[in-house]
Amino acid sequence: MEQTKNIRNGAKVTPTFSLPEMQARLAKLRSAMAESDIDAVIFTSYHNINYFADFLYCAFGRPYGLVVTPDSTTSISANIDGGQPYRRTFGDNLVYTDWQRDNYYRAVQQLLAAPRRVGIEFDHVSLERREKFGVALPAAEFVDIAQTVMAQRMVKSDEEIELIRNGARIADIGGAACAEAIAAGVPEHEVALHSTQAMVREIARTYPHGELMDTWTWFQSGLNTDGAHNPVTSRQIQRGDILSLNCFPMIAGYYTALERTLFCGEASPRHLELWEVNCKVHRRGLDLIRPGTRCCDIAAELNEIYAEHNLLRYRTFGYGHSFGSLSHYYGREAGLELREDIETVLQPNMVVSIEPMIMLPEGLAGAGGYREHDILVVGPEGAENITGFPFGPEHNIVG
Repeated sequence: MEQTKNIRNGAKVTPTFSLPEMQARLAKLRSAMAESDIDAVIFTSYHNINYFADFLYCAFGRPYGLVVTPDSTTSISANIDGGQPYRRTFGDNLVYTDWQRDNYYRAVQQLLAAPRRVGIEFDHVSLERREKFGVALPAAEFVDIAQTVMAQRMVKSDEEIELIRNGARIADIGGAACAEAIAAGVPEHEVALHSTQAMVREIARTYPHGELMDTWTWFQSGLNTDGAHNPVTSRQIQRGDILSLNCFPMIAGYYTALERTLFCGEASPRHLELWEVNCKVHRRGLDLIRPGTRCCDIAAELNEIYAEHNLLRYRTFGYGHSFGSLSHYYGREAGLELREDIETVLQPNMVVSIEPMIMLPEGLAGAGGYREHDILVVGPEGAENITGFPFGPEHNIVG
């Protein structure tokens, strides 16, 4: 039984990005490889394979890869996926079979004869996989490529920004669908389903040649709002509940988001007071996004507003993050987060969120999680907010 094969089943699909766009990404990568004297790179992560090959794999317990040399780009996929990886990959594709253990590493050997220095993602490769790479390529020295390519991904191209704009627009559609479905007695999952369906249909209309996967909505009510990533439940909304709307349209592996605090029917005076403070932090955060500003300085200034209102202890996470090829289960451009320990300087064509959140636990007046979230594109002099859905008490007491 064969260990590897080619399955060129059907023609290549219409890609997400243009030929010059993909060539430019790979040219930057190869320039970095040359500067670091790297002969080849083996990507294993969802985000980097997607970024450099326009192919988003479904692991299902199997390893995938993208091998980039100075002259070639080849994805490595499992036989179970047939010709889909070939059709989607910008470059060639090599399939490994299940018929012998570790055929994935035989595919790597087939593509790389005897490299001296090989770049891998230290933040993604497991200890077991690192050991098996060493057996497959015994003469190679393995070096980290993850931080280099993360820096590349943090600055978006014009085509990426256009896709992110569409994502923000579609997230607004999901938000409107959420608000439409909210009423006392409606379960969280019904609100989430209504939102997700609206976003998926709009993605299909806007990108008719794309794959439809991974778009989702987290909609939380009452106590369930205490975590930013709490799953949807069947809890029924009650009048006076604090609500969290979280819409995530996924287009070709690119993440965008809309997050809002809402209330069903009415909000208590203390809830309104806390909500207004969080909106104040949010507005100031929007003002602070501009080129030349350090991420840590943004966090420090926003901390002062919470501290003035004795709410800093209720803050739950950083004030924002980068966008791009990432989602709730893969990817993160950790060097571009608005936190006290990140000194990255904002520059044009970076795309970041402002998303302050505080959480008061059950038993306190105004209990619940408060969070607003907008997406901003950094320009030469300031930033453009591409999120259109309104925030604050004057807009989001609904149902």
